[in-house]
Amino acid sequence: MPTAEHANGDYQTLANHKRLESFRSAMIQDWFGIMRTQKVATTISEPVEKTVISDRQTSFLQGLQTIALQCHLWGCNEKQKRLHMVTTCDCIQQQACGFVRNKFIGTTDELDKARGFELLKRQAIAQSDVLIKEATSSIRNRKMVEVFDELSDSLCKVADLAEFVRIAHPDREFSNVAEEACITISGVVEKLNTHRELYNSLVNVVQTGDVVETTEIDEHVAKLFVFDFEQCGIQLPEEQRCKVVKLNDRILQIGQKFMAGAVHPRAVQKNALPEKIRQFFTTKGDQILVQGLYTDSSSTIAREAAYKIFLFPDAQQEYLLSQLLMDRHELAKSCGFDSYAQRAVRGSTVETPEVVCDFLNTLNDQLKERARNDFEIMQRMKNAESKPRQDLMAWDTAYFTAKAKKAWLGTPGTEFAPYFSLGACMEGINILTQALYGVKLESEPVKRGEVWASDVYKLAVIDDVMGNLGYIYCDFYEREGKPNQDCHFTIRGGKQLSDGSYQNPIVVLMLSLPSPRWSSPSLLSPSSVDNLFHEMGHALHSMLGRTQYQHVTGTRCSTDFAEVPSILMEFFASDPRVVSTFAKHFQTQESIPDSMLQRLCASKHLFSASELQNQVFYSMLDQVYHSKRLDQPTTEILADLQGKYYGLPYVENTAWQLRFSHLVGYGAKYYSYLISRAIASWIWQTYFEVDPFSRSAGERYRRECLAHGGGKPASVLVSDFLAKEANAKNFAKSLINEIDAKNEHVVKMKYMT
Repeated sequence: MPTAEHANGDYQTLANHKRLESFRSAMIQDWFGIMRTQKVATTISEPVEKTVISDRQTSFLQGLQTIALQCHLWGCNEKQKRLHMVTTCDCIQQQACGFVRNKFIGTTDELDKARGFELLKRQAIAQSDVLIKEATSSIRNRKMVEVFDELSDSLCKVADLAEFVRIAHPDREFSNVAEEACITISGVVEKLNTHRELYNSLVNVVQTGDVVETTEIDEHVAKLFVFDFEQCGIQLPEEQRCKVVKLNDRILQIGQKFMAGAVHPRAVQKNALPEKIRQFFTTKGDQILVQGLYTDSSSTIAREAAYKIFLFPDAQQEYLLSQLLMDRHELAKSCGFDSYAQRAVRGSTVETPEVVCDFLNTLNDQLKERARNDFEIMQRMKNAESKPRQDLMAWDTAYFTAKAKKAWLGTPGTEFAPYFSLGACMEGINILTQALYGVKLESEPVKRGEVWASDVYKLAVIDDVMGNLGYIYCDFYEREGKPNQDCHFTIRGGKQLSDGSYQNPIVVLMLSLPSPRWSSPSLLSPSSVDNLFHEMGHALHSMLGRTQYQHVTGTRCSTDFAEVPSILMEFFASDPRVVSTFAKHFQTQESIPDSMLQRLCASKHLFSASELQNQVFYSMLDQVYHSKRLDQPTTEILADLQGKYYGLPYVENTAWQLRFSHLVGYGAKYYSYLISRAIASWIWQTYFEVDPFSRSAGERYRRECLAHGGGKPASVLVSDFLAKEANAKNFAKSLINEIDAKNEHVVKMKYMT
């Protein structure tokens, strides 16, 4: 889970020539081994060569035509023409070219790059106009929710594509036209949000029934559409609605400014710091720049100085945060809610802020003693290296956690990386999906221009019975200009088509893994292995979901359930029985020694109680900030809550909440990660702890959880699957059980070493 100190890292340059790793013999023709000009290794020692054409010249939009040709990527609704794009390029080199013979647009003219997105926008707008007329017509002859889902689908196909291209494409021209498309579609959505006739037509159906018989799922999704409408205040009198629109716009602008300020370095005059401290930081003229918390520094004084300087209160940030919280409260009140927290958690797994607070308070009570034990151990570690004695402080925990892993368990990342080549890890995921779901991941060759960078790979998700379920595009390696973040992008959502077929989903997974070298394949650290499994959990949620409507497909579910499949995959990645199936040395193919494997898995469990307590504190702070109108400085609230919910004291003249950018994106929802973890832990303990390869458990999980996406209320889904009420007590119990099991494992490994 991202925390307050996280910030974007530096970008690294992708080498033009790479070495592909060799896989186990059965997998040599699969995975990421098929790509343009190459020589695949058939023995461990044989080098693998690969010629890479400049990804700056790769035509992304041209490539999307190829994807569309194979699986109707941008297909309009099933009653109209589907998109069949033809890829042609008269360039011998892979130079950028645009859409050609774009049947989706309805023209055979050759299109340049920029015009391709322009025509996609026009098509989406024209399609939305047709669907609006149908929805508001008195002679409609199909379900209202089907019309709305088709309307949503037609806009999402352009918006989701454009958003991904804006973020990921290395060519500025493509990202610019994509950004323009995002703005255009956003404008269309804003107009729809104020379309009273459309809203009234939907509300009438929800309240009085449809002209066509509906199901429970139809009614649930229709209510979700109504809620989306009412987020913008369309149900309010015009004057009040305009106020809501202005508040939303102001909240967006303030949030952007706050996030920018949250990562801004802190500059202090050089002469304000003692000479012995200056050496740890960047010097720029007469100033010292502190750009983060320096949590991994072995110097106590450096960690302390960075903490106090970087988190020193900033008046502008305090103003922005206070204004953000007050505007959100006013927005919620204008829309008929008691608080912004109540608005944010409506329709979630927990359903009300009261359940959130009950959950957090229950956890807090049970964690205090467990977290205190963690802090006592860290204090002893600090005593051993600090004379005279110094109290353990907030700036120490990350450092001593890392030190404990190395000292107690002998787990520097370099020791394990040779056993976790990317190919081995992907093979492990494939082994797992075949065992649990009867689903395999097959590498497919990409055509010229199909992908936006030369080292992007394409996986087909194949079910033993149902066949192709969708595609996962894997953009895994670092490259210059690429965002340094791990992401899952839905390019097209799955949905049931009127002819009985299914619109298969397409997603992109983006990671920032080290590129292969001549001497070795891409080798992953233990944390990178966890990240890979985590993001693949999101992809499998998208692939295995079989929802009737794309509005609720895969990860399009309540925020506090969306992370369940990805966190559950982390449990598999931390289980020795699973890891032993694929962790093999890239040179010798020898399996990871059991002693190393056990130490690795135990290292992930160190100080889990104090870490969880920290997340409880963050979550409660977020809830309190959004529970009522702000009536005191945010730092005073922070200091008060830290004394109640965290085992280390508040440091005077610091304000880490002003660096906590997640207050913008996860306003009143930061608790979601803890609830998702509680549910994932509960599922693991109930279904997979005894046998992580259980096919019966996997099929049931797929059928009763993954298949529904957001098409079934999350609270009902969890209660039905686990046969217990989804309440605060049970959620807290699952996390405490997990913490106790982790601590037991750590104690066992410490004794053995």
